[in-house]
Amino acid sequence: MNSASTRPALQAAPRVTLSALAFSLSLAFAAMAPAAHAQEAPVSVSIPAQPLGDALLQLGSQTSLQIFFSQDVVRGRNARAVSGTLTPEQALSQLLQGTGIQQTRSGNNVTLSQAGTAGVATATGGATELETVTVTAGILGDLAAPYAGGQVATGGSLGILGSEDVMSTPFSTVNYTSELLYDQQARTLADVVVNDASVRTLTSSGGFGEDFQIRGFPVGSGDVSVNGLYGLVSSSRVPVQILERVEVLKGPGAFMRGIPPNGSIGGAINVVTKRADDEPLARATLGYMSKSNLTGQLDLGRRFGEDNAWGLRFNGVKRGGEATLKDGKQGLEMGALGIDYRGARLRWSADAIHQEDTIEGVRSQIGWQPNVRSLPSAPDGDIDFYPGTRLTQRDSTIMSRLEYDFTDNLTGHIAGGYRDGKVRQIFPVTVNSAGARQSVDENGNFNVMTTYYDSYSKTGSGDAGVTARFNTGSVGHRVALGATYLNQENGNAYSTGSAIVASNIYNPVDIPAGPATRLTPQKASDTTLTSFALSDTLSFAEDRILITAGVRRQTVDVDSFNTITGARTSGYRASANSPIGGIVLKPADNVSVYANFAQGLTRGTIVADQYENRGSVLAPYKSKQYETGVKVDWGNVTTTAAIYQIARPAGQADTTSNIYGYFGEQRNRGLELTAYGELTRGLRLMTSAAFVKSELTSTPNGVNQGNRPSGVPASTYSAGLDWDTPWVQGLSLNGRTIRTSSVYLNNDNTLDLPGYTRFDIGARYATQIAGKDVVFRANIENVTDKNYWLSSGSFVTNAAGRTYMLSASINY
Repeated sequence: MNSASTRPALQAAPRVTLSALAFSLSLAFAAMAPAAHAQEAPVSVSIPAQPLGDALLQLGSQTSLQIFFSQDVVRGRNARAVSGTLTPEQALSQLLQGTGIQQTRSGNNVTLSQAGTAGVATATGGATELETVTVTAGILGDLAAPYAGGQVATGGSLGILGSEDVMSTPFSTVNYTSELLYDQQARTLADVVVNDASVRTLTSSGGFGEDFQIRGFPVGSGDVSVNGLYGLVSSSRVPVQILERVEVLKGPGAFMRGIPPNGSIGGAINVVTKRADDEPLARATLGYMSKSNLTGQLDLGRRFGEDNAWGLRFNGVKRGGEATLKDGKQGLEMGALGIDYRGARLRWSADAIHQEDTIEGVRSQIGWQPNVRSLPSAPDGDIDFYPGTRLTQRDSTIMSRLEYDFTDNLTGHIAGGYRDGKVRQIFPVTVNSAGARQSVDENGNFNVMTTYYDSYSKTGSGDAGVTARFNTGSVGHRVALGATYLNQENGNAYSTGSAIVASNIYNPVDIPAGPATRLTPQKASDTTLTSFALSDTLSFAEDRILITAGVRRQTVDVDSFNTITGARTSGYRASANSPIGGIVLKPADNVSVYANFAQGLTRGTIVADQYENRGSVLAPYKSKQYETGVKVDWGNVTTTAAIYQIARPAGQADTTSNIYGYFGEQRNRGLELTAYGELTRGLRLMTSAAFVKSELTSTPNGVNQGNRPSGVPASTYSAGLDWDTPWVQGLSLNGRTIRTSSVYLNNDNTLDLPGYTRFDIGARYATQIAGKDVVFRANIENVTDKNYWLSSGSFVTNAAGRTYMLSASINY
């Protein structure tokens, strides 16, 4: 840090005026809004981690603030990186977060002082009494601050391990901010996670659901957690309008939050709901998506009470019209209300979310007959293989979380929620002329029969724990004890039709009429997942060495039922331990070298109807990961490199008996490279590459030994740039490239799917109209209108073609 002799005792940072968006008070909450400073325009702020005094000088040069402080106030204090599009007040609050420093302000002049001395300052020879301003925790509350560029955050939550900076965790994580979601005009969670090369979507927009792949292993929407709880978001798709953050963990996450409902082991996705910021918010957004789909959104936020302790945040969304399939329609009605309280020791939040999706003309998946050896080219992205399909989905969720600091070093929490979901589908089934199941041939021909597939899900989810921080000599400890609970009842009804029509993927015909009788869903399975976990993170040498160790005891209780008779057909109760170990070494302040061992735990599969042991519930199984890597924070850009191995039992049918079971092993070994941040002021970067060597090992009788598992690409790339143009104030341009290499569609590697490259471009313009902040955004996905297949293993779907998206947001 610079010594006091290098600066005057009282300093004013140079003033630079930047014009951008003006942040006005919400008219919707005008009656409750307190008096505020004159309207301030959000500006692009980029300040790396450094001594606090230097950071304040940089803030003064990048905003309209003139900041006065003495060396005694800032001596020995460091500031973390602050970046993104923020008002000067917000940026200053983030720099001062946790320092105890008070600020007093008059216009653009801000004076900093130690606690208890605010209000009086000696400035250029005179004493000035200034208005006292309360410094709050910042616009994101307990969430980690955005990193340089504002697209990703400096940290995120890891369940029982708490919220940590990415440089202090022995895992590969990425945490996307709401700023990125808005600027890319993301519609659902799937549009967000593809920014990382290790994550790929297995289905296209407008399908029956959204499934993902992380490190070559599937992760279904049903395994996405919200605010740390499983089973409480839609099992089909998660709209981004409710999201403040999207947190992605690469690798098994069973230890952090317990076993996921469907046992995903490649990674974990947690979404964080919105909370009211200290600045009142009233934002209306109108959007258009080709072909003629319109969206309206209202986002209202307000804090009130003493010290802004109470907060309300409401989001309402209405969408409707023709979407990316010819003659198809896609609608969404959603309302989400979040309330929270933040006191000196008590923090509480609650959410209520109701979501209704309707899709007419569903983008469906198809399978191929076993004798197909050459895949036909992908049809146009707007072709609907099964005209006449329909999906309606209704989800209602309530959840709450309470945290209390018993002492400065002892914190307890309890969280719980309930979700009720219902789905009705007009569902196509490919058959032969006699009505038996048969997939598509090499020319794209098939026969289709219409069925009704309706289902429901009732889920209760909970989490509780206590965290203690203490020292034993020179060793620091963060000890956590936690428990999780999930109960999920799933039911379905499968109503089979009889009429059959011939069709083709290039010239599809309407599906035939469905069955005359539509059955009511009955209970098919009942799953209870309980766990207890204990962990300790030890810190040595002033936090330059961090060691994490823990174990989770998981119990799985599953019963399956005949949906016609209601009789219990099978079930099991089993328990297993999921240990974890990790180490972080910091040879320099900006370098972290890490390694981890983690185990995933997957509940047993209910065997499908095409196998001899149909209806059986297989026992849970374990997966193991070994990983090591290095992370370097260069100030405004962070780079990471990781190598890993994940091995899990492979589910497949015995070729002789047609009995499905866990025979053999799938082993994925990979290398991941990532860079994100702000290359220069106003030029944001987010790029990654992933390379996977996947292999089937220990297969029964050596069948397919050494082959690549179906659906796993050897390499993937994601690269994006976002640039604030210097010649037009408020105009930004962006582009993104997504590349996925070829995959096999079967384990014997006789049918492959070509790779694809997708290009996206966009622009946004921030301005003022009638004194209100307005942002116009325009994006084009798949700008070249490339036709390509997406694969979920053995099934494929045609990806959406060129898609235009326009929106206008106004803060009023």
